[in-house]
Amino acid sequence: MADGSNKPLPGVLRWNVGDLTVTALNDGWFQGSLDLVTGIPKEEAGALQRAGFRPEAPIVTLNAFLITGAGRKPVLIDSGYGHFGPETMGRVPAALALAGVSPDEIETVLLTHLHPDHAGGLVKQDGSAAYANAELVVHADEAAHWLPDEALSRAPDAAKPYFENARKAVAPYASRLRKHEGGELVPGITPVPLPGHTPGHCGMRIVSGDKSLFMWTDVVHMPAIQFKQPEAGVAFDVDGEQARATRKRVFDEVATEKSLIAGSHLEFPALGHVARDGAGYSFVPVLWVGGEA
Repeated sequence: MADGSNKPLPGVLRWNVGDLTVTALNDGWFQGSLDLVTGIPKEEAGALQRAGFRPEAPIVTLNAFLITGAGRKPVLIDSGYGHFGPETMGRVPAALALAGVSPDEIETVLLTHLHPDHAGGLVKQDGSAAYANAELVVHADEAAHWLPDEALSRAPDAAKPYFENARKAVAPYASRLRKHEGGELVPGITPVPLPGHTPGHCGMRIVSGDKSLFMWTDVVHMPAIQFKQPEAGVAFDVDGEQARATRKRVFDEVATEKSLIAGSHLEFPALGHVARDGAGYSFVPVLWVGGEA
């Protein structure tokens, strides 16, 4: 829901996963286009949008996730767009405030990947760290793709802003940047490799006791299209074929295992299950009755 200035109101939703609390933080939305869809004809993509009671020009929503509880300091998964995005975005700080958490309390920021809508909120307008006391954790392959000088120099001109923004976002955390190659990152949170969208693109599996949540980040950007037609990718995919294969594998796994999932670009509150639906799939949002997973 947006106010009269067309800026989204901050949104939060808490969900219990064992002894942990996962809070979905809505960062806002940006206006997409069917020109962003790859792998299927534009006409098919438009028809799927309309069949899903969505505008033909897709609206792409964005969420970050806060993990608290079990005596730990808060952990943030992704940071939103920050000042890199349009005015309809950048609401993670306001959502954190609604959740009762100060940026200075965040001990760890786990990055799923270094696209600006996930990493842009790491820095303030003046270039300083938005999370002054946080360690920044990112996959080694992701850092190697975006951050070195030679990566920027060999990038196509059209892509250079993505590399420049990634470097700006990470710069104030240089002395507290941890590059991982898998394994438990903090107690109860383990990365899940989801290559294709970017080389080091990772989901996060959050486990407490016998409860779990799989935050799959950017497996889906346009829910009305990609659940029904997993062949559909987005122009932001670094390796479209690999991203497509990853999406199909993940859909099959979570539908078979009846996993509770969350997504960066699923419509808020972004938690639910995936069910097989003919040749494709459907997203079944959680029933919100008080937060027990």
